[in-house]
Amino acid sequence: TSASSPPSMNVSVPASAPWVPPETNTPAASAGQPSRSASQRSTWFSAKIAPAPMFLRIGIRLPISAQVKERRRQARHPARAIPELMADGSGQVYTWDITKLPGPAKGVYYDAYVMLDVYSRYIVGAHVHARESGPLAEEMMKEIFGVHGVPTVVHADRGTSMTSKPVAALLADLGVTRSHSRPSVSNDNPYSEAWFKTLKYAPVFPDRFGSLADARAFMAGFVETYNHGHRHTGIGLHTPADVHYGHAATVSQQRSAALAAARATHPERFSTTADPKILALPTHAWINQPTAAEPVAA
Repeated sequence: TSASSPPSMNVSVPASAPWVPPETNTPAASAGQPSRSASQRSTWFSAKIAPAPMFLRIGIRLPISAQVKERRRQARHPARAIPELMADGSGQVYTWDITKLPGPAKGVYYDAYVMLDVYSRYIVGAHVHARESGPLAEEMMKEIFGVHGVPTVVHADRGTSMTSKPVAALLADLGVTRSHSRPSVSNDNPYSEAWFKTLKYAPVFPDRFGSLADARAFMAGFVETYNHGHRHTGIGLHTPADVHYGHAATVSQQRSAALAAARATHPERFSTTADPKILALPTHAWINQPTAAEPVAA
């Protein structure tokens, strides 16, 4: 073999005659036993430190019974169903959630309970408390249902207050369908999450609230401005109050008349012959709208 080739793997050394270097001063060496040559010593040493055979170094799949595995019984949770909710009018589907408001000191927070109408985006209720609990959520819902009516569906995530017994019992007594998000899927509650971002990214939102009373006063003013003054792009630049109370059609007619009058007064400002179009109010509001099935090729 060439000098660059690896040492042979077929070298065997008898277990009864271990090799002893001839340089050592041993009785066997002095008795005149033949010493091994330098090449033999090198071959024997290489065989001892050679890497493991290929069939030991490559991954070999063992039977299932021979593999290391968890021996305790493991719970197998079924796949959660995707909530698919649709509203084509106000008062049908409500969604709610709880967010933290920073208090006067680090580590102090207040809990804002907010419920809104999915179709109109109208905030039907917003309460601020010093803690989160199911009875407080039940109290909020009783007040909201007494003012705005009982909806068909109430959607929320799987928080402790949302799944509490007082809330579940109240909705069951009123015949309201409960809907919950899938675990760790924030997209299943998009309207509440989007409103919380609108709240906390507003320029008027403070870094901290001095007291619980300050937080309640701010939330009351912000909700009032949002419901009656915020032109929402998702509902055709109407305010949530106009859509919730059925004034959107009248407002749309007023807008069309104003644009037509402006065109008649200053036609040079318009490059088209038709009257300008206004944003239309969507006919449906969805949570997880199902996609249309693709046609199967013949």
